[in-house]
Amino acid sequence: MVIEAVGSQETYRQAFFSRDLAGTLVQVGVPDPSMTIELPMIELFGRGGALKSSWYGDCLPSRDFPLLIGLYLSGRFDLDGFVSETIGLDGVEEAFARMQRNEVLRSVVLL
Repeated sequence: MVIEAVGSQETYRQAFFSRDLAGTLVQVGVPDPSMTIELPMIELFGRGGALKSSWYGDCLPSRDFPLLIGLYLSGRFDLDGFVSETIGLDGVEEAFARMQRNEVLRSVVLL
């Protein structure tokens, strides 16, 4: 399985050709609505496998959010580990700069 998490034509194309024969390519990166991809039809046919997208992990918020909240509240899901820092609204610009420099994974804005 190959996961494309950038949402660009070039990384999707690379991911398509990086998967094993009959392997799956899952796109989680959100592309710009104007983007298109061109692939040789024989490669689609000859390589087999599956091409799919995953919007927010294909969750069903009405089902999954209460489950995740319950796991978090019971201490069985370390949601806090996904947050690198908390910032105020005035820190958003610098947080994006730190993210682009790979200094943080996720900044949460507190209002």
